[in-house]
Amino acid sequence: MKIVIAPDSFKGNQTALAVADAIERGMRKYDPNLEIVKIPMADGGEGTVEAAALATGGRLVTAFVTGPLNSVVEAEYAILHDGSTAVIEMASASGLPLVPDNRKNPGKTSTLGTGELIKHALDSGCKKIILGIGGSATNDGGMGAASALGVKFFDAIGNETGVTGDDMLNVANIDLSTLDPRIVETDILVACDVSNPFYGPTGAAYIYSPQKGATKEQVISLDKGLRNLAEVIKRSLGKSIANIPGTGAAGGLGGGLIAFLGARLQSGIELILEAVEFEKILRNTQLVITGEGKTDYQTAYGKVPTGVAAAAKKQGIPVVCFSGALGKKIEDLYPIGITALFSTANREMTLDYAIENSLSLIEEGAENIIRLFCAGLSR
Repeated sequence: MKIVIAPDSFKGNQTALAVADAIERGMRKYDPNLEIVKIPMADGGEGTVEAAALATGGRLVTAFVTGPLNSVVEAEYAILHDGSTAVIEMASASGLPLVPDNRKNPGKTSTLGTGELIKHALDSGCKKIILGIGGSATNDGGMGAASALGVKFFDAIGNETGVTGDDMLNVANIDLSTLDPRIVETDILVACDVSNPFYGPTGAAYIYSPQKGATKEQVISLDKGLRNLAEVIKRSLGKSIANIPGTGAAGGLGGGLIAFLGARLQSGIELILEAVEFEKILRNTQLVITGEGKTDYQTAYGKVPTGVAAAAKKQGIPVVCFSGALGKKIEDLYPIGITALFSTANREMTLDYAIENSLSLIEEGAENIIRLFCAGLSR
């Protein structure tokens, strides 16, 4: 019997690999001879680089790049088994955890390091970039990342501007003539599961910059900067990005990547499933196990279990979603392809106990799942 184990991480508790290992241990308690394929998953957010490398037999690459506050940081990305596809998490170079609480200020931060990671991947021979853009500390409209790859920004009197959030207001012209020529030949895919526009009441500044440290006054200023940048992009580059869903992701990085680098936005889990060739992995599989920290109605919107279940459903494979907790409207997930849902909290326990004993609870639950499944097969 072939079983594919493809969970997301249990955020803040266990990595996707640790969860997959625990599920395997539990199942092998019942039957040591099971054919088990473990594919740790992610949806473009935290853990995507590690999951992609593990799932494809790829390798991790370390690079020293410019952090959000202009200091040097150490970042990692993955090069997949094909040797030409890089998976990058922008958070490793430009993420909020890299900024101390007392220095959070999206007007002063930049995505420069994210662009440097892309350049490093190009220097390593990569022709395809998959970029997860969750967890940013920035609101620069992607100017920093673009500048690392040769794009130049000028003010009204022809002086080159900076590339932080505050600098967006000063941009009057954009020059792509010095863009790294390899970009034209590179497929840049952005894992984006939000629909926020570039600017406006539901745009990057108003929705996301407060959690990055912006005051009410800064939110207004950053939104004006994004609006100005969008207008200059339209005038200088002939591209209208203002209302494209997802362009407001990561402080406007989603929009900047489209405008400056010709990137495409796509569902994060779909990108990862395609990168690891998940449909091929599923061939001749009898059961799929997926899961996440908490499964509820939000899972239907581009989360790992939904993507995994949709792929398995195409091949008629049953899917069990085994998560740390179950929330509201989980019944909405059945039509998507999830056959059954279980929680590690299988008896009365405190949250602290569930977190501290998560791996043993996963093992215990996994053993019960395979026992039930096999009992059904034997009828």
